[in-house]
Amino acid sequence: MASNSPTPPDSTRRSERSRRAIYDAALALVVEIGYPKTTIEGIAARAGVGKQTIYRWWGSKADVLLEAFLDLSEQAARAVPQEPEEREEREEREEREEPEEREGRVGEEGQGIPDTGDLAADLRLVLRATVDELRDPRFEAPSRALAAEGVVNEELGRRFVAKLLEPQLQLYVDRLRSAQEAGQVRPDVDPRIALELFVSPLAQRWLQYTGPITYAYTDTLVDYALNGLSPR
Repeated sequence: MASNSPTPPDSTRRSERSRRAIYDAALALVVEIGYPKTTIEGIAARAGVGKQTIYRWWGSKADVLLEAFLDLSEQAARAVPQEPEEREEREEREEREEPEEREGRVGEEGQGIPDTGDLAADLRLVLRATVDELRDPRFEAPSRALAAEGVVNEELGRRFVAKLLEPQLQLYVDRLRSAQEAGQVRPDVDPRIALELFVSPLAQRWLQYTGPITYAYTDTLVDYALNGLSPR
């Protein structure tokens, strides 16, 4: 005889909903009131959870924000059409993952830099996308908060670099190596150093407000990096 007892609630899905609410709350508060005024208590209240729920998963508000921002960045990197089966499989896997597993996977599923055979055009395209992201308050506020906190919190800073920045920089390395193989870049050039010619100036201008962040600016960085400053 079939049982008519109600199906017990799925604790995994409930935990994932709470985690998502905490991510959203942390990111929203940093945008609205800034990182210094954001507190664990405020995040908990905004997310509709107890603060002990947050402390069970994270040790500090910086840890919460880092994981929330890594998740946001991963979602942006994956913002491409997917087959329903692939999307369902990914969502089910994420519900089963522990925070450390999800954090360690950020950057692995990101889209590579396009390789159309035109290095300059490909770099301009991806840097223009970076401009859009840096000017988006959803990304800008937590990015600045984590960059500032990483200066005084070495462990957090190392995690931010290892989990987010290095995977992104590796995409540039891979594209430059492809250009080397195609004879478009000198074989003696170190791609890891070369990428800093256009990535580092953009980061410095953004962090220190030394000038506007525009498509024209990043297009010029690509031109200077690839063609140098000598007369042609």
